[in-house]
Amino acid sequence: MSSDKTKVIASKDVVWHAATVTRHQREVQQGHRGAVIWFTGLSGSGKSTLAHAVEKYLHDHGCRTFVLDGDNVRHGLCGDLGFSDLDRQENIRRIGEVSKLFMEAGIIVQTAFISPFRDDRDQVRNMLGENEFVEVYCNAQLDVCENRDVKGLYKKARKGEIADFTGISSPYEVPANPEVVVDTGSSSLDKCVSQIVAEIHGRGICEQFASPEKQSE
Repeated sequence: MSSDKTKVIASKDVVWHAATVTRHQREVQQGHRGAVIWFTGLSGSGKSTLAHAVEKYLHDHGCRTFVLDGDNVRHGLCGDLGFSDLDRQENIRRIGEVSKLFMEAGIIVQTAFISPFRDDRDQVRNMLGENEFVEVYCNAQLDVCENRDVKGLYKKARKGEIADFTGISSPYEVPANPEVVVDTGSSSLDKCVSQIVAEIHGRGICEQFASPEKQSE
């Protein structure tokens, strides 16, 4: 993918308005920090399923959470975008900005997007501070994802009915140094959830519960 990016610059007439209620005050009230848990992987790798399962766990333990799902976002916020490299880039830029707003509200926001390009994921990471961005690589081989093919997208892509389809006619760049790698191709959902929750707990994002490993001792 080209590294040339169109930087979005606000008008000189737009002035940032500082919030009366601070992020710290929200986090103190909620008992945990805001953070972005970024799920990335091929279509069919289990991103959405895993993100919602992690959200359920966190919610059940008193955390404020929200999942931004790729398909859902393209029904509204990004409904005007296609799947060219530039449109994918803009899609992730918008999600990064929205995720940051959720995080500033003290919410643990989880994003389930293919987000195929490292540069785009790193751009979101660079928007945030240390320990605020947790990249989760949902590692499932292409043949596993194709065998699942819940939406029938791979079949259409193989027939040439879908252009720019990640893994078939468009590349996927595996994360170089993700915070978490989960084997969604063969591991159980519960095991993957435990792995991510342990990372969230270990980073001090949410300490309202013991890590899954300690609960099983």
